[in-house]
Amino acid sequence: MPSAKPNDTSPFYQPLPSDPQSPEHLYQQPQYVIVLPYHCHLHRRLLHCRRLLCIAAVLPFLVAATCILWPSDPELSIVRLRLDGLQIHTLPEISLDIKLNLTVKVRNRDFYSIDYDSLAVAIGYRGDRLGYVTSNRGYVRARGQSYVNATLQLDGVEILSDVILLLEDLAKGSVPFDTVTEIDGKLGVFFFNIPLKAKLSCEIIVNAHNQTIDHQSCYPE
Repeated sequence: MPSAKPNDTSPFYQPLPSDPQSPEHLYQQPQYVIVLPYHCHLHRRLLHCRRLLCIAAVLPFLVAATCILWPSDPELSIVRLRLDGLQIHTLPEISLDIKLNLTVKVRNRDFYSIDYDSLAVAIGYRGDRLGYVTSNRGYVRARGQSYVNATLQLDGVEILSDVILLLEDLAKGSVPFDTVTEIDGKLGVFFFNIPLKAKLSCEIIVNAHNQTIDHQSCYPE
């Protein structure tokens, strides 16, 4: 005889809660549940990541702007040096009269203008200083360049030890000169004037036939 299957529609019975006055209920320790706000920590992490990304994106631009806007010394170069006059005197002592015309180029690489108070050029021959010339004050615009013309007239220069070498250089057609160019001025950065000073030393070979520069080697100091 087949067994009877339980009826699925039978009522569901749930046990009643324990008596609150029972000893077990009275001595039961209270239980607490702490719910952490997980969404707040996630939001803070997202904000922190966004800040780091913003800093990483802006930092290269700040470094590039600093490199571009940082003041630098002007570039100096001798673009022309002509030996327009040379006369040798033997009485009362051996001396020379020399006339040199030269042009100095001042190039401003910065985004600020330059006001220079003076530009001095000293000329020497084989380590012996012949003389120097000083120009008046001038102005070089931002990212621009300026040409300064100067004439050095030397009368009665005594170079007894180098007279023979000078005559040999003139016969060869090339005369070596040493030049030292210095500029003193101010760099106008916004509302401030920053003092600047640049110095350039050059070794120049002048062609005695056409009065042009055959070779020039310069280095800043």
